[in-house]
Amino acid sequence: MSGQNEIRDLNLAFAGKSPQELLQYYMEQFGDRIALSSSLSIEDQTLTDMMLAINPKARIFTLDTGRLFPETYALIDKTNLHYGIKMEVFCPQTEALQEMVGKEGINLFYESLEKRHLCCQVRKLEPLSRAFKTLDAWVCGLRRSQSVTRGDMQLVEWDERHNLLKINPLIEWSEEHVWAYIREHRVPYNKLHDQGFPSIGCQPCTRAVKPGEDIRSGRWWWESPEHRECGLHGKD
Repeated sequence: MSGQNEIRDLNLAFAGKSPQELLQYYMEQFGDRIALSSSLSIEDQTLTDMMLAINPKARIFTLDTGRLFPETYALIDKTNLHYGIKMEVFCPQTEALQEMVGKEGINLFYESLEKRHLCCQVRKLEPLSRAFKTLDAWVCGLRRSQSVTRGDMQLVEWDERHNLLKINPLIEWSEEHVWAYIREHRVPYNKLHDQGFPSIGCQPCTRAVKPGEDIRSGRWWWESPEHRECGLHGKD
């Protein structure tokens, strides 16, 4: 499935289709070998609602980095109770985390881009790689308008790093479209969104943004915009 022609054909085939149509097709194709990787964002909460409406046993997993906001942890519980599920949670490896903190300090990510990437590797990317071991495809809440780093992403992609098919059902949606779905379907969401946090990650690396600012400007704000990714969605 990694051929560029195949990926192009898939994007052409699903152009104009609804996210639910895309999800239903791939959920039927892959069964329990497809899952949503959820950061508890409004996009991922929307996809959680859609996937569980298609299949109440759909797989949803999240990464507990150990540095999340209390409101994010509360949302995990609220989502589980709302849908009657138990979201899969993947945590960093204890020894790797202790080694990193012991050598580089607890807030190493402020010191350099390399150290921030190291922290993301230990807290996010390694747990993600373990989650992916049971999958052939993953669903992601990326939207093209979120960031300058996401402008060329497609509805269906081949994730070469993880050797998986990557499905981005909301890639064409606007933020307003997502919020309309959240309100219409009464989907649980992170209350920090009501306090000026459009994009929410680890607490030390996330801040509120002012009206009109780029929605990703509150993530790793001390870095230049082209670097504001943790590596989950890299091409290399």
